[in-house]
Amino acid sequence: MKIHISKTKTEAGAAAAALGVKLIREAIRKRGHANIIVATGASQFEMLKKLIAEPGLPWNCVTAFHLDEYIGVPITHPASFRKYLWERFVSKLALPMAGFHYVAGDAADPAAECRRLAAIIRKHPIDVCFAGIGENGHLAFNDPPADFRTASPYLVVNLDEACRKQQLGEGWFKTLRDVPKRAISMSVGQIMKSGAVICSIPDARKAQAVKDCLKGEVTPMHPASILQKHPAASCFLDKASASLL
Repeated sequence: MKIHISKTKTEAGAAAAALGVKLIREAIRKRGHANIIVATGASQFEMLKKLIAEPGLPWNCVTAFHLDEYIGVPITHPASFRKYLWERFVSKLALPMAGFHYVAGDAADPAAECRRLAAIIRKHPIDVCFAGIGENGHLAFNDPPADFRTASPYLVVNLDEACRKQQLGEGWFKTLRDVPKRAISMSVGQIMKSGAVICSIPDARKAQAVKDCLKGEVTPMHPASILQKHPAASCFLDKASASLL
């Protein structure tokens, strides 16, 4: 795992996007197509701005998945990750993507939705996964203790209080009571199958998680610590998030 530290979150996001663009172009050059995973949340704002601004990137040769979605939240909800991705990413691309496979958190049967997505992603080996780390060290919505062993690409998970408080603190919900307690999440194992993982982790509120996950023991109690074992994981920090290293 490589750690990159920039002065500001804008610089860190730009550096993460630049590496992502390079890897996407390489995959398209080799196979004519690239498969990616796109993350959401406040940590991705700067990276996504740079990614969508890249000139000449053939998005019509890219298929994308996203990491997670709240169970029971419709796409029209302000906190919906599908809404986030459409508004901040997909709708702003110069070319329509080859495909974007959204997680339908409001599906009538969440377990069946996990199986549906699993069947699709198994046919699309991932070249680049854009991700972040939660304040509790979660990777996607795999809160501690995370399941490092499951072979299932997607899981129904319970969200712990620290995770739910982060969602409230970032302004996605009005009260803690409004934050869902369950979600559909891509599994740790599926993320680790990605050819490369690009993790954007800005802000001082992530500093303890950065220290625990990037420099501490690899353990399900610090889910993102598993990235230490990925041969092509790159973490992009700003000065604030790197303050405890």
